[in-house]
Amino acid sequence: MPAVTLKIEKLVAGGLGLARDEHGVLLVRGALPGETVRADVREAKGVRQGRVVDVLEASADRVRAPDMPTVDLAHATYAAQLRFKRDFVAEALTRIAKLEHAVGETVPSPRAWAYRNGAQYLVTPRGLAYRERRGHEPLTFTRDPLVMEAVQDVTVRVDAALLAPATEVAFRASRDTGEVVAALIGAGRPAEHLRAADHLMDAGVVGVSLAQPAGRRFSAGVKLIAGEGEVRDHFGRVTLSVSATGFAQVNPEAAGLAYGRAAELAGRGRIALDLYGGSGAIGRHLAGQFERVVVVDVAQEALARGRRDAQLEGLRNVSFRHVHDAAFPDADVIVVDPPRAGLDAATRDGIDGSVAGRLVYVSCDPATWARDVGDLVRRGWRLGEVTPHDFYPQTSHVEVVSVLSRG
Repeated sequence: MPAVTLKIEKLVAGGLGLARDEHGVLLVRGALPGETVRADVREAKGVRQGRVVDVLEASADRVRAPDMPTVDLAHATYAAQLRFKRDFVAEALTRIAKLEHAVGETVPSPRAWAYRNGAQYLVTPRGLAYRERRGHEPLTFTRDPLVMEAVQDVTVRVDAALLAPATEVAFRASRDTGEVVAALIGAGRPAEHLRAADHLMDAGVVGVSLAQPAGRRFSAGVKLIAGEGEVRDHFGRVTLSVSATGFAQVNPEAAGLAYGRAAELAGRGRIALDLYGGSGAIGRHLAGQFERVVVVDVAQEALARGRRDAQLEGLRNVSFRHVHDAAFPDADVIVVDPPRAGLDAATRDGIDGSVAGRLVYVSCDPATWARDVGDLVRRGWRLGEVTPHDFYPQTSHVEVVSVLSRG
């Protein structure tokens, strides 16, 4: 259908501008509140969605954005992005949790660009390309402005044609040391990927792993085929080992601020339970405040990294358990940092049935966080501090650090 002229009322989750016409609500990508835009609109079963093709009346917050599919708020000033993200959290509280509650100002990332220590790209005949696609064709690039300079310096030296038979490549860097490790994702025996590994080493990485393609990322196993498999980097007050294939937050500086605040909200006591704790980024922040810290997760790889790091630091009061093997202790405080799906009903029941008097909830999805917080408040918990944290500048993603206590 032809482009339509729309007035944008506000931004909603996903960085989409909300507008209305005679047929109802539309959500428009690339718009800002108060703007008048022309947008291509496509029909959908749910709410119609569109994309800005021309800005007729621009917001004072609008800036020039790079043409890349991995950003959806780069067309706004960074100050405006922080305001929008606070609004996303506040709107989730009122709409989903049905709560009227104060939300703090968004804590900014120390860096608005070149903050990511990890990224994964498609390997195409024309070069490395963004995994997130706009349209049908992968978008190739020379430098990715979201990743740390150390990764940028490697990618400009990579000839994608020499990475075959890999179909994707992942990188992870350390701002502390400047070192970069890589992982090739592709079918075949390790020997078939040695030329690609040598090329990556020549391009500046210190180690290369090989992962077989799988429906769930890196679930088919990872094998080190050259050099080092991990680098070490600071996340707040702790140093973690991170790899190109294991989960860790990609903005260590911003994550460190959130982890430090989560530890402050946890207070002090005898036992702290860190659920969805991974390699212990938050749990290790708690080590000086509790006699005992138990980190629980489903990822054996992350738990193993956490044990090694804790041993290197000489931490004797932090233990790491797989969720299937964990006999949950009677904790004074429970800290949770779940995936986007949030807490399932059984976990919420377990938290509510525990003796813990405090819950620190770190979330990467305001919608599922609000659902869970609303449920716990209805059970008698009291919501305290709610503070958005920006781990992903130039995107609509926002983290939340919050605390609940028994009512």
